[in-house]
Amino acid sequence: MIEAGSTNMPIVAHNALPTFARLRAEGQHILDPDRAIQQDIRELHIGLLNMMPDAALAATERQFFRLVGQSNQIAQFYVHPFTLEGLTRSAKAREYIEQYYEPFDKLREEGLDALIVTGANVTGQDLAREPFWEPLIEVIDWAYEHVTSTLCSCLATHAVLQFRYAQRRRPLPAKRWGVFVHRVVNRSHPLVENVNTLFDVPHSRFNEVSRAQFDAAGLPVLVESEEASVHLATSADGFRLIFFQGHPEYDTVSLLKEYKREVRRFAAGERVDYPPFPQHYFPLREQAILEEHREHVLKALDRGRPPPGLPEELIAARLDNTWHDTAEGVVGNWMGLVYMVTDSHRRNPFMPHVNPQDPLGLTRQ
Repeated sequence: MIEAGSTNMPIVAHNALPTFARLRAEGQHILDPDRAIQQDIRELHIGLLNMMPDAALAATERQFFRLVGQSNQIAQFYVHPFTLEGLTRSAKAREYIEQYYEPFDKLREEGLDALIVTGANVTGQDLAREPFWEPLIEVIDWAYEHVTSTLCSCLATHAVLQFRYAQRRRPLPAKRWGVFVHRVVNRSHPLVENVNTLFDVPHSRFNEVSRAQFDAAGLPVLVESEEASVHLATSADGFRLIFFQGHPEYDTVSLLKEYKREVRRFAAGERVDYPPFPQHYFPLREQAILEEHREHVLKALDRGRPPPGLPEELIAARLDNTWHDTAEGVVGNWMGLVYMVTDSHRRNPFMPHVNPQDPLGLTRQ
């Protein structure tokens, strides 16, 4: 039975991953395995293929764990993080992964109900030259046959569009960076049922797959922006593949931390220009504080002195989050749809009566 007073079904802390303790400290409902066994509730097993670099590995975990755990009221969520061996890692990160992550071969054997694939840092324009290319294809191809639905985030979306649909991302004139207004353009799709029809999504990327390219690939677009282009689209069947081009999982301060990193890169001589502000993100007061800080940084560098640190604490408290609730709604709808059509056995992606080519019955409608 569901416990009285519970407002959402929690993620189950099925191992010692530090992210569980961090989320519990934030006030999120994290369930101990012993209590999970006592609840008569269907469980869902979700893979998290985390391809982010070492510095963002744990933060990306928390962002997606938080988004899944806060999104839905129908299941216990077992989230299984794993990564790809071809990615360059420090010794410390390899130790962390070996201790807390699961091998892909183990998950392939046991099965998953859903899969989330994160973005990754890349070294060039051609994704096929990246070390993760072949291993990622292997995971996506396996998931398409054996997992109910796969959600691709940002760079993962670009990679799947390239190798499965022959649509290569294109470089933007300048980095698309900030928080942008989006509109639901297909209100009949169950993924966007009962979510805001107008909402914000953060973006942070140098490349783009355009609306014309999604259309050419036969991929239905559900959410897009006049400034930032397509955010949410699906495979032709409406469900097997979900594509995010933005970053709805971002924390309120994610773009602030990214801006801080770029200021440090400028101060270290790793970029020639002082970074611009992320668009539509910093309020006017905070922009003024950061402009003043910029002058102090430039003066310090001109005099050969260490630049002052970014006054992060003065900025963070006044930043607004205008995207998380809608992100929860979309992910909650996704989890609900997975729950509705997936088989009770983790190795079978669909219930016997569900058509894998039209799992939500959208074609019939």
